[in-house]
Amino acid sequence: MNTSDTDNGPGTAAGNGNGTDENVTAELARLRDSIDNIDAAVVHMLAERFKCTQQVGHLKARHQLPPADPGREASQIARLRQLAENAKLDPAFAEKLLNFIIAEVIRHHETIAAGEE
Repeated sequence: MNTSDTDNGPGTAAGNGNGTDENVTAELARLRDSIDNIDAAVVHMLAERFKCTQQVGHLKARHQLPPADPGREASQIARLRQLAENAKLDPAFAEKLLNFIIAEVIRHHETIAAGEE
């Protein structure tokens, strides 16, 4: 029997020198790798989203439309809250995240409008 097959109890050194079982360490590494991959995907998706919103900002600026669209923002928040509920994610967290993104988008649109006016 190797040391990874034995349960030496909580806080006992089973193989990696820091008191954590090798199986736990391996599972932690696997989960963290998944988290890292998801984080990378989130960053890439946000980059794609901002490419689209930049195009929206240029279109709005060319047609003298306001940077903010409260009606659209409210419907997006409601839609995202529903998506979050369906995904078992805290809707309040999802709303805070979208509000942060919306604020950044509006800032970009204001910058674009100032440069194209």
